[in-house]
Amino acid sequence: MASIFTRIIRGELPAYTVAETEDFIAFLDVRPMVEGHTLCVPKREVDYYYDLTDDELTALTLFTKRVAQGIKAAIPCERVANGVLGLEVPHVHVHLVPVSTTADFRFGKVVEVSEARMEDLRARIAAAVPA
Repeated sequence: MASIFTRIIRGELPAYTVAETEDFIAFLDVRPMVEGHTLCVPKREVDYYYDLTDDELTALTLFTKRVAQGIKAAIPCERVANGVLGLEVPHVHVHLVPVSTTADFRFGKVVEVSEARMEDLRARIAAAVPA
């Protein structure tokens, strides 16, 4: 059975996509820790981060760097934190979270964000991601 992320990649489920390449996609988390919380996902469905090939891991890191630069440019924050837990969805994903304090990055914490605000954040981040 395809993961929820594979279904997003296939266009079967909607997402607030901020960046996409042939191999990766980045979209806003619909259960964000803070506004602008973004997930970077390889299009090839792999459950465990360390099961990615060396080339995929390197490419994912460079992709997340570009997306993080876009987040930092679009969202007021001190830094963009990242984390890989991998238990919530059986498909590799890197959390990119704009933070100003350590309390901003906490798995299980969820803030409510309206659809209109999500679209605004999506547009701002997408416009700021370097080519």
